[in-house]
This record gives sequence, C-alpha cells and structure tokens, in this order.
Amino acid sequence: MEMAFSRGSMIAITVLRVLVGWHFLYEGLTKLNAASWSSAGYLKAARGPLANFFHGLAANPAQLANADMVTMWGLTLVGACLILGLFTRLASVAGMGFILLFYIATPPFIGYFYSIPSEGSYLIVNKNLIEIAALAVIFATRSGLYAGLDRIIHGLLGARRPKLAAA
Repeated sequence: MEMAFSRGSMIAITVLRVLVGWHFLYEGLTKLNAASWSSAGYLKAARGPLANFFHGLAANPAQLANADMVTMWGLTLVGACLILGLFTRLASVAGMGFILLFYIATPPFIGYFYSIPSEGSYLIVNKNLIEIAALAVIFATRSGLYAGLDRIIHGLLGARRPKLAAA
C-alpha cells in the first residue's frame, strides 16, 4: 500500500532528511579529520544497561579501533546518503542503529547519569530519541524517491524489469 503525501509534506520531509543527513555527515567528518579522536571517553562514560559491553570495547585496543572506524565512516556515509537521497531507507535504518547505541550508552533516565536533566537531555526523551523518530519518518516516507538519487536508481531499475503480460 503506497501512501500519498502532499507536495508540501514531501518537501518538509526532504528538508528533514537533508538536515539529519547534515548532522550525521558533520559528526563523521569532524571525527575523521581529528587525528586524536577516539570513542574511548564516550564508551568509558557509558552508564546504561549495556555499560559493561561499552566499557569492554573501550578496554580492548583492537575493538576500540574497529569501533572508531565504524563510527567515523558510518556517520559520514549515513550522512552523505541521506543528503543525496541515496539508499535512503538503508541509511535511515543504519542511522537509527547508531543513534540507538548512543541512546543506550547514556540513557536519560534518573539514576543512570544524573539526577536533574540538563539542556537537551530530558527524562526518557532526549535529542537522540527525537532523531530516531525523525529517521523513522524518513524511512517510512521514502523521501529519496521524491527528491534524491533513489528516484533515478528506482527509475533505471524499474525500466529494466521485464513487464509481465496480463493473463
């Protein structure tokens, strides 16, 4: 079942996709260009339900190096794909995965990290959870087909598929 959205709705969702993509791209490129960047500090500060897992990653140099590479390149690629509208649904799922890991590492629950919520990190709902919701909208609406390279790829692949004759 295909959903139909108004032109204004799709423009707004496309703008949302590009803005979220810019956030991912900027975070990835910043980390790639900082020679001394490492996720070790963030992983060591994890307080969520998987804190032991994140602490273990930070303690193992080989796993930490892999986590750093995946983070830097993953954020960069997700951001570029969202901006370009390329493999938008896959990029949305990958982005949700990244942000979910960040959310789980430092959940905004009283007792895990702080007793009084700070700016941008409120009880249960924080910036990470909001970005996951935005990526879910981008995933569900397939905005890359409206304005993005997905539209071109879909058109090319759709034109190559043999059409079945009506029986």
